[in-house]
Amino acid sequence: MSKQSTATGDAQLFRLPANSIGYVAVLAALASAVIHLLLAPQVMEFSQTTGILFYLNGAGWIGGILLFFSRFWRRELYLVAAGYALVTLVAFFAMGGRLNTMAMLSKGVEAVVVFATVYLYTAEPSGP
Repeated sequence: MSKQSTATGDAQLFRLPANSIGYVAVLAALASAVIHLLLAPQVMEFSQTTGILFYLNGAGWIGGILLFFSRFWRRELYLVAAGYALVTLVAFFAMGGRLNTMAMLSKGVEAVVVFATVYLYTAEPSGP
């Protein structure tokens, strides 16, 4: 059997980031996902709606990470990731979230995602 490959590597489903800041963004997103998924059962005891939102937020981060490592990732999606992180930051305060250690850690890593993805968007060349 012979291996088929292309010059651009598009035959591979997954790829590694070219910029090390991509790993910073992934680790920050993973931290936020873990925090939300771990806290979701506790939050469900007080508010089912907020608990479901915690589960969805964690799943959204995991999905975004998987997409980032796939060949389907495009430069424009950095802005989507930044927007997603920014929405989670704003939603916390808009929903009257209480500041505690986990909240500050989660909001901190989400801010890291915002800055890292905006940097990656500006650093990656645009074009065909």
